[in-house]
Amino acid sequence: MVGLIVNLVFDWSSLAALTATPGTGGTLRRENADFRVEEVPAYPLSGEGDFLFVQLEKTGHTTAHVLRELGTQLGVRDRDIGVAGLKDRHAVTTQWVSLPGKVEPRLGSFALEGVRVLDTTRHGNKLGMGHLRGNRFVVRVRGAAGMAGQAQATALELATSGVPNYFGPQRFGLGGLNAEEGLRVLRGESRLRDPRVRRFLTTSVQSMLFNRFLSLRLERGVFAGLLAGDMAKKHDTGGVFLVEDAVAEAGRAERGEVSATGTLFGRKVKPLTLDAGALEQEALAAFGLTPEAFASRKGDRRLTRIFPENLTVTEEEDGYTLAFTLPKGSFATSVLREVMKTDVDSGPAGEPDDAESSDGDAE
Repeated sequence: MVGLIVNLVFDWSSLAALTATPGTGGTLRRENADFRVEEVPAYPLSGEGDFLFVQLEKTGHTTAHVLRELGTQLGVRDRDIGVAGLKDRHAVTTQWVSLPGKVEPRLGSFALEGVRVLDTTRHGNKLGMGHLRGNRFVVRVRGAAGMAGQAQATALELATSGVPNYFGPQRFGLGGLNAEEGLRVLRGESRLRDPRVRRFLTTSVQSMLFNRFLSLRLERGVFAGLLAGDMAKKHDTGGVFLVEDAVAEAGRAERGEVSATGTLFGRKVKPLTLDAGALEQEALAAFGLTPEAFASRKGDRRLTRIFPENLTVTEEEDGYTLAFTLPKGSFATSVLREVMKTDVDSGPAGEPDDAESSDGDAE
């Protein structure tokens, strides 16, 4: 491995933005209620079955902490609790949790400040990581009085062109330092022995490489387009195909029907080839890495752009409220960064075990 060319600490300024419109500035999360996240289930719940599904609203807690309290208070083993994704601590978040049906009579005794049970129902299967369609975000931006019109202009552009599907700072831990230790794990230089922690840290390196690849596409003017050798994904069906003739596929890409994917490197995912492969190799070289370094991971593919649904801007006295729905695995900070043009959530609010929509898409 060669020496590093790029900084491994997460930094929005190192990642190209899509929109050239002026940012609104402003402040996020002055109060937890300024940032609301509601999980959108992947499927309707049947109302019957062996599993109790509980819809929880939490404020000021990580998902992991709430699950531990549920297990302790109700006498449920960790492995018997199901959850579709992790939700941010510094927000008001709503999500479903599955429990063994036998604990239903004891659920009324569960109590944790900042957590409310909103609904319960039954279903035949345990909830698994990634079993959600996406998340609905309602975000209050303060300190941006009179900027709702500017926010609306950028929002309209994003609804048409899509949003760069960057991994947000939450993926990289407190201070954005996880990728540095993850690289030491890949190089065999880390003293950490816990396999779960080692996997988590190498996931940060996968994510950093994806961000670099996506940023290069923006810099080269191929964000919305395709390159020969791309593995593109159909937005309606999820089907993935090799792009052999980028010109022939240009129309579908322009209409937002298909988008390029980036590689989350691992033993079960082949690197890109041709022009797309050259760009991917450039991203790898910037970190002094090769695909073989990720042989311990399964790997995956991730869309380079997403299209927010139901994107609205509401003017407030001291700023505006931005509301939108994103598919699973995507970060609200990618949308907010384009609108605000600030280092969104890059400060101490980010926590190592929390993400806005962490669904296990880096394997």
